[in-house]
Amino acid sequence: MLARLARPAPMRTGFVELRGSPLLKAPLRIEGEYQRPSEGTLVREVRVPYAETTTIRAGEVSIARAGRRARTFSLSRAPELGGLQASFGALLSGDRALLEQHYAIAVDGTRQRWTMVLTPKQSALAATLKSVVLRGRGAELRCIETRPVKGDLQRTLLAGAAQAAAGISEAGALAALCQGNGDRAGVAAR
Repeated sequence: MLARLARPAPMRTGFVELRGSPLLKAPLRIEGEYQRPSEGTLVREVRVPYAETTTIRAGEVSIARAGRRARTFSLSRAPELGGLQASFGALLSGDRALLEQHYAIAVDGTRQRWTMVLTPKQSALAATLKSVVLRGRGAELRCIETRPVKGDLQRTLLAGAAQAAAGISEAGALAALCQGNGDRAGVAAR
């Protein structure tokens, strides 16, 4: 399956992300694009509801927001971001050995509709992250569900699922898209 998911750099894909919080009445919807301009670099560009660019490269994270000075810090201060870069890099390069250095891997489903669960092996990452659940269809990674130790599940729709999410704001409909239960038309009809 990893070989089918491999996407050599440079590559990019749109995303729609839902972030829950007890302080919010409804999950916050974030839209933007993930970019991988080179093998060792991951960029997350948020476009809606604010503008922010996060770049992970060479052991450092840089966060730039419009009208503010960029902040840069070491990945050692944010092990979850290092785990994200390692998992994305390994997935996009099809490198199972690298992925297995950081996560225990469990795969379920068929080639046409599958789920891969990544459970952190390193204690620093496991202290903040229970698991990452990847969901896809064929060679397309459509959704990432990040399950923190504390707090709400974070759901990120990618590629075709992100496109299908245009105009959909109901959390249940977006969850259905993530889980592969229909396309935009099928979800809107529910």
